[in-house]
Amino acid sequence: MHITLLTMGKTDIRWVADGLAMYASRLQHYVKFGVRELPELKNAGSLSPGQVKQKEAELLLKAVRPHDTVILLDERGEEYGSLQFAARLDRWMQAGKDIVFVVGGAYGFSPQLYERADSKLSLSKMTCSHQLVRTVFAEQLYRAFTILKGEPYHNE
Repeated sequence: MHITLLTMGKTDIRWVADGLAMYASRLQHYVKFGVRELPELKNAGSLSPGQVKQKEAELLLKAVRPHDTVILLDERGEEYGSLQFAARLDRWMQAGKDIVFVVGGAYGFSPQLYERADSKLSLSKMTCSHQLVRTVFAEQLYRAFTILKGEPYHNE
């Protein structure tokens, strides 16, 4: 089983990259975890938001396999507390498929990605920067694994 965080573009914010690297390293104790950053679109400024979402969708859909469990990180997705997210993660893992969590670009996801997704997950009703969400999500994923293993990271 492998968990991937699939993103559009690389982060240019050093502390976001450092935080993501720290949690990615910690996650290796629990699961094969990787971050896959797809290249940003060329000339995106000349495209409409709809065109950007469509072109990003084409790239993202090529990066997932038909048997992957695909979860979009989307503010309209299901919200969980940390304990509930850990339980939900455990159920996704029980299916035995690789899991791909997807962070879209600045305009969000196209209808094709919503159709392909197995689930949508919201980290907050507030919109987060598509760069910042990487570190926030990695920390929550790490927290979920410590909860599942009964380790003392999470406090209730």
